[in-house]
Amino acid sequence: MKQTQLTYPSFLKFCAAAVITAGPLVAVAGVPDFHANAASKNYQQDTDRLIVKYKDATPSGKRAANVPAVAKDRMAKAARAGQSHGVTMRALHAIATGANVFQLSKKMSVADVAALAAELKAGDASVEYAEPDRMMQKQFTPNDPRYAEQWHYFETAGGLRLPAAWDAATGTGVKVAVIDTGYRPHADMSGQFLQGYDFISTAAIANDGNGRDTDASDTGDAVTAGGCGGGQPTSDQSSSWHGTHVAGTIAAKTNNGVGVAGVAYNAKVVPVRVLGKCGGYTSDIADAIIWSAGGAVTGVPANANPARVINMSLGGSGACDTTTQNAINSARSRGAIIVVAAGNDNSDAGGFNPSNCVGVTTVAATNRSGGRAWYSNYGSVVDVAAPGGDTSVNANGILSTLNSGTTAPASDNYAFFQGTSMAAPHVAGVAALMLSKNSALTVAEVESKLKSTTRAFPATCSGCGTGIVDALAAVNSASPLVLTMNESESNNTTASADPVATSGTTVLGNMGSTTDSDYFSVQLPAGKTLTSTMVPGASTADYDLFVYNSAGTLLSKSENGAGATDTVVVTNTGTSTFTRFVQVKYYSGGTGATSGKYTVKLSW
Repeated sequence: MKQTQLTYPSFLKFCAAAVITAGPLVAVAGVPDFHANAASKNYQQDTDRLIVKYKDATPSGKRAANVPAVAKDRMAKAARAGQSHGVTMRALHAIATGANVFQLSKKMSVADVAALAAELKAGDASVEYAEPDRMMQKQFTPNDPRYAEQWHYFETAGGLRLPAAWDAATGTGVKVAVIDTGYRPHADMSGQFLQGYDFISTAAIANDGNGRDTDASDTGDAVTAGGCGGGQPTSDQSSSWHGTHVAGTIAAKTNNGVGVAGVAYNAKVVPVRVLGKCGGYTSDIADAIIWSAGGAVTGVPANANPARVINMSLGGSGACDTTTQNAINSARSRGAIIVVAAGNDNSDAGGFNPSNCVGVTTVAATNRSGGRAWYSNYGSVVDVAAPGGDTSVNANGILSTLNSGTTAPASDNYAFFQGTSMAAPHVAGVAALMLSKNSALTVAEVESKLKSTTRAFPATCSGCGTGIVDALAAVNSASPLVLTMNESESNNTTASADPVATSGTTVLGNMGSTTDSDYFSVQLPAGKTLTSTMVPGASTADYDLFVYNSAGTLLSKSENGAGATDTVVVTNTGTSTFTRFVQVKYYSGGTGATSGKYTVKLSW
């Protein structure tokens, strides 16, 4: 791939996909709001209050709100819902919207309180709505002194809509492999790097006196004119410290009083070194891809930190070779999302790899105006776009962590770079945010959601994919779905049982009469355990729970008293999928659409 100040000879397949321009660092005015100090505590993630609006209450208009005191039967239903979540509740006070505020006995995550609210509403027909009473705090600018220069996170035209996304996710628990030039220790990345590996097999390219080893630190990739053969490069080139810049965009520490912020600043980076002097070999990169996702590589220690996200800000010309494609397939099969730079040749990305490989998320670069950066590749293989910058005016570039050394490593510093190399880690960071929100997302789901939640280009960007990655929309789309279904009568026998196809589904049912019995069928895969949890809708209701096999033989049951939750757990110890029938049976208490309500959650 052609480069400005990073042009390597063709016999080495891959090189870093950045266009690097040196120059002074310029401050930028206009500091955005930063929504959460999640480095220390994400304040919207827990609460000890619930807001409940009953249908017979009226909000304030010209008169004060009419909010009746919470009746005993309603408190009993609220207590029932609270019991299934391990909390007690008391009515605290009414508010002008016509709702009541309930005090919980302990703080819970917002997600858990939302589940409690849904259960309360499902169990009490008089509830108009229920929702968590979330804690809000003042908005503030993080104390990273150069955050104001990171326009690519917050500006309306060219930014990632990142600050608002930090309210919901910060990358906690996610590992991102950066397959690049390695890393330099940096104060703004303290504690962010995990054990990586140096896959450069040739000592002369590695510039560290040996071949592959466990030290992924970047010793520099400076070359003299003609130092890579064939008269390339045509002038001396300083060390790029490219991997350190990419890693900083993904996970630089935030609100630590130092330097800059990272997209997924609570994620961890696994540095994987493949690029050295003059570039890096396809074979080394293929091994690195497989290892990064947790695959085995002969002669290399097992990766103790398999990555869910892999960033490759590198590339070369030509079709996707079989070696690289097979490595990508291997990594995807282990659950890794692979984000790659489209390239910096102002050409069709279909002529460059790995951007033209199958199963990668290919990223074009946009400028500060939100249009295609002049250097960015484009075309049908591009999936999405993200800020890549333009250092014709330095402050319009992408600011991140670097090293001040010209050839060998020196002190920490920061620099503005431009390139699709800078765009890709923005997307890798957003993928990490999504996975920290919902680790159950598949590779295909992350890729699809990244593309479907982009925002429209505010300026011309033909061939740049579906739009500019929108961090807030992408993270919001990652939230786990709350799966519910209604019981359908008549389901009083195993032959007429309601099928439940998705694990985690909560069925909303009711006991229609004192002789009612409801059946639900599950196709339980081999080795899986079915957990059935039934919660009656009233403290006076006594309904029992049974599980049968396909022959009608009782496997297990729970017959707790009135108002109590019943749970039955059964495991399929066979080698094939078996049908299991879950029965909810009336014993005593209320019946009908209102008084006979219950929920049963089926998970496996």
